[in-house]
Amino acid sequence: MGIETDVKALATDLGRAVGTEGHEAARDYILGRLESLMVEPYLPEGFEAAYRHGGQDFCNILAQVTGSDPSLTPVLLGAHYDTCDSLPGADDNAAAVAVLLDVAAQMPHEQPERSVILAFFDAEEPPNFLSPSMGSIRFFEDQRISDIHCAVIMDLVGHDVPVPGLEDVLFVTGMETDSVLGEVIQSCKVDEAIRVLPTLNRYVGDMSDHHIFRANEVPYLFLSCGMWAHYHQDTDTPERLNYTKTEGVARYLSTLAGAISSKEMAGEFEGYDTTEIELGYIRELLLPVAAGMGFTLEVETRKDIDWLVDIMRVQLGI
Repeated sequence: MGIETDVKALATDLGRAVGTEGHEAARDYILGRLESLMVEPYLPEGFEAAYRHGGQDFCNILAQVTGSDPSLTPVLLGAHYDTCDSLPGADDNAAAVAVLLDVAAQMPHEQPERSVILAFFDAEEPPNFLSPSMGSIRFFEDQRISDIHCAVIMDLVGHDVPVPGLEDVLFVTGMETDSVLGEVIQSCKVDEAIRVLPTLNRYVGDMSDHHIFRANEVPYLFLSCGMWAHYHQDTDTPERLNYTKTEGVARYLSTLAGAISSKEMAGEFEGYDTTEIELGYIRELLLPVAAGMGFTLEVETRKDIDWLVDIMRVQLGI
């Protein structure tokens, strides 16, 4: 199995809206894939972590790779598997689910120090988004059996960034939640298929399942390629994705998870200034693109970054 195969199996005309035939088929597909891999259920009762809210049935899917020292607090890697309405949802979020399955297949052969929870969350899309029925919220409040060392959440990781010169970029937010994450991002080898651009979560907001971790002051990273023209459209189909990039995201996620697993968090949530780290990446990635477009920019302060982010929002349609 490969990432493209998984995306095509998940991103069908049925969609994966909660309570639909497509949603049930997607759940069965993910469960079948997990059962073929060397991973264990996170909960004693199995991979399915069903819950009910507002008269509707939902189901998170939770697996685990046991680390070499299971006494350590686990790392969590997560992605939601439902879709908005009956849309195919190739980028949103079949690509991230496929990345998580790819990492699940490889990680047992490279046993991390900490155990790693592989969370396929339900009910991320409206009308459940940021409500009590959201899968990641129900996991954190009802299904979690220990503290979380750090959560890495993915959403919209399958497409090219729609800015010339930045197509291969993967945005990473959340490093401000612990100074160790800034160190990890700077030292972690980036896959040749992508370039990473870390920035503050407040520039994009809690647009996915990392919300519940941030709200409870759990260190997290959020990986995304941002929004694009096919976001929440029936044109979000498998053939529009960049699988070379998505495979690079999978390899980077695996490396990132291993690096995070080997570190102790510093412990002060959002307690340090990330400006210099961000400036380094901006100078390397964004300023050459701006120069190629005929703009000479001086970015030296947080206020300069704020201004540049506003420009990027316009480019990305956020």
